[in-house]
Amino acid sequence: MQLREKKVALIAGASSNLGLNLAVRLLEGISSSTQLTLIVTSRTLPKVKEVISDIKKHAMSIGKDTNLDFDYLLVDFADMVSVLAAYYELNKKYKRIDYVLINSAQGVYSGIDWIGACKEILAHPIEGVTNPTYKTQRVGVKSRDGLGLVFQVNVFGPYYLIYKIKHLLQNGGRIIWISSLMAHPKHLSFNDLQLLQSTESYEGSKRLVDLQHIGTYKKLKDGFGIEQYVVEPGIFISYSFFQFLNFFTYYGMIFLFYLARYLGSKSHNISGYIAANAPIKCVFGDEPRDVKVGSACERNGKEYLIYHEIDTTGAEDVTSYLDKLRIEWDEKLKDQIVDSRKI
Repeated sequence: MQLREKKVALIAGASSNLGLNLAVRLLEGISSSTQLTLIVTSRTLPKVKEVISDIKKHAMSIGKDTNLDFDYLLVDFADMVSVLAAYYELNKKYKRIDYVLINSAQGVYSGIDWIGACKEILAHPIEGVTNPTYKTQRVGVKSRDGLGLVFQVNVFGPYYLIYKIKHLLQNGGRIIWISSLMAHPKHLSFNDLQLLQSTESYEGSKRLVDLQHIGTYKKLKDGFGIEQYVVEPGIFISYSFFQFLNFFTYYGMIFLFYLARYLGSKSHNISGYIAANAPIKCVFGDEPRDVKVGSACERNGKEYLIYHEIDTTGAEDVTSYLDKLRIEWDEKLKDQIVDSRKI
């Protein structure tokens, strides 16, 4: 019997619509001669079990259930002790990790300005459902660690974990950061890198993701042989905003997404499966690392890739800040070992 090539993939944020589709497409992309160990992360065990069950069903439907092994990692990026525990567990169990996909998408939304939404969409239909300004976000929300919550979950927590496990990724490993179409420079103030004063903290966090990528991808390649990419999945159906929608507004949103695509928007992928195209192309392909790779589709849903230039202003400052914060937390977390399966 021929031995299968073994690969290990870690998906942070696997329980979301995009995260699940990342797992599905990752499984579809491996060859029949590859044995994939998929490490599913979530904050809670019930969610992990649900995601694993969904992925198993898909694996059976495409005849790759024998190519797939599962592991799980309970990690809360809003808790640095939990992040450290995740590192210890990975380091204990694995000699190598081939792919890490960072799909952290923490937001602190408080609702929708419906009057503003109507005005914005009527005046500029495509822009109104591509770069909306009517989703309201809370300001000044901190984690239990005293850091900006959105900053910690979407940026610093994953950044810290990658730093700790980069020896497992060296010589060919790949890191895929999921950014956003809305990661515009205007959403980030360099006087507020933890986004505590920002009314657009989610978008600001994704701008930070872009800048930390620019500041680190060459160092990771030259120093460790690690390929790092940053991608954006376009506009797709996300479960995180359902609490603010009812039956009519949900289907109204879907209608507007399809209308925007019909009117020429290339970024309204709608489907989480299409949204996962760019990340998975970076897992298996040879995409450029000095740009942001985006998922896009035609009116009929045929998928393709687009490429965004990244404004690099402030990349060195952001990387320097993250490294300084990492050193501070190395000291704070010194001698702390926690089994994340007991958190």
